[in-house]
Amino acid sequence: MTCALVTGATGFVGANLVEALSARGWRVRALHRPTSSLKALAGLTFEAALGDVLDLDSLRRAMAGVDVVFHVAAAADYWRSDATHLMRVNVDGTRSVLQAALERNVQRVVFTSSCAALGKPPFGHTLDERATFNMKPTEFLYGYSKHVAEQVCHEFIAKGLDVVIVNPAVVIGPRDVNLISGSLIVEIARRGGLPILPPGGVSVIDVADVCAGHIAAAEQGRTGERYILTSENLWYEQLFTEIATLLQVEPPRWRVPAPVLRLAGAGVDWLRQRWNVKLPLNGEQVRFAAETFWFDNSKARAELGLQPAPVRVALQRAYDWFRAEGYL
Repeated sequence: MTCALVTGATGFVGANLVEALSARGWRVRALHRPTSSLKALAGLTFEAALGDVLDLDSLRRAMAGVDVVFHVAAAADYWRSDATHLMRVNVDGTRSVLQAALERNVQRVVFTSSCAALGKPPFGHTLDERATFNMKPTEFLYGYSKHVAEQVCHEFIAKGLDVVIVNPAVVIGPRDVNLISGSLIVEIARRGGLPILPPGGVSVIDVADVCAGHIAAAEQGRTGERYILTSENLWYEQLFTEIATLLQVEPPRWRVPAPVLRLAGAGVDWLRQRWNVKLPLNGEQVRFAAETFWFDNSKARAELGLQPAPVRVALQRAYDWFRAEGYL
């Protein structure tokens, strides 16, 4: 039986990956801190490994006897994280995980990067795995941190470690206990709709398909390669209409011009930085709503056999879970 260590196992993607691996007959070890909530792992079968991605000794212990490491842990809620914490977890944490894997002779590491590491596509166009991050760190620190973490992966590949990189888009589905992407569904439900309609678009995928992509990357991926994991590239109008239909609320009608969003993003930054106002989003997210972050999944389809479900399936599964868990 193949033994896998999942870092970030108490988070959204990590918990779903624990479930998917167990269903495939893998022996799963879940890395988590002693203080971590295990809510996302409720009802799942796994071995607990206490540790932290910034604690090299704990990683060495957790990887004893492990065949494959899925390094999922990250500061994914970048709008809630300060810059120092984000870079430490996403870059230094990745270096520690890869160092421990190298020392423990782990057969393969699957690193969960992000489509954010690919940069910003031209409006209305897609990027594929050949893209190079094209934004300043100050424009999108989370994307930059994942870009740097991928460079760290290649440093360890040069040392002989087998690493495959997967780049998920916006992930939707159950077990999103910290409301990473599901906050959109929950907020629209609580407010009875969303008044504004941004002009941009986003790339979305069901968490079940993200997990399938991770497992396929472990079994079939090529060392050092990236694989974009996404299902559909949608305009926000399409996405919000799908959510509104699901929730039986009015879809947004007021289209906000891109210049207004960019000014609003500056205002959000000012409120957060100058007055320390707690908001559910940051200026980056407001500005990015005027862009189309779209990506091409052709490579993952061809090499990993990715066959993602429509986004409406992901939304329904997420809604059902949020409702069952009392979020709605």
